Amino acid sequence: MAQGSRRASESIPESAGGSIEEGVRMDRPVQIVEYDPCWPVVFGRLAAVIREGLGPLLLRIEHVGSTAVPGLPAKPIVDMDAVIPAGADPADAIAALRSLGYTHEGDLGIPGREAFAAPEGTPEHHLYVCAADSPELARHVAFRDFLRAHPGSARRYGELKRELASRHRGDRSAYTDGKSAFVSSTLVQAYDEARRTSGGS
Repeated sequence: MAQGSRRASESIPESAGGSIEEGVRMDRPVQIVEYDPCWPVVFGRLAAVIREGLGPLLLRIEHVGSTAVPGLPAKPIVDMDAVIPAGADPADAIAALRSLGYTHEGDLGIPGREAFAAPEGTPEHHLYVCAADSPELARHVAFRDFLRAHPGSARRYGELKRELASRHRGDRSAYTDGKSAFVSSTLVQAYDEARRTSGGS
């Protein structure tokens, strides 16, 4: 699996806009494929290994990114957020993941999360360790859950990604930038809906 340099400016994984380019060689063509029902299975297998490795350090593991939204076309890369308690020292999680073959890459400019390059020979995936109160984690989950609950929005997102991948096949930065407006507006809708549901003002 190619593990190239990551871009700190791309702070939102595929589930929330497209920093799935992180951990991928930027000269690789953008490839969008049909949704594969095996993706949750791959997530489950990877999560089981990480769960055992982190043990009581772990609160939960979230499958985020487009591969976490049934029916949504995506780049065939599984995004995962391993959640640790707010205020916990990530050093223990970093050491445990290192023993599993992951390479720590720092927070890449995004406080509240730690990024890891996946071990060689594993299915292509991105792993982040996030504090439970991390705004980045909240964005990932909010975007994913909104698309899961709103098939029309997911369909429009898939169409946009296909169009951008066709137009910017060799330019991952342009592909990512082309999704930013959709992502921003969708997150606004997601947060507004969450406030209405919770009875907030």
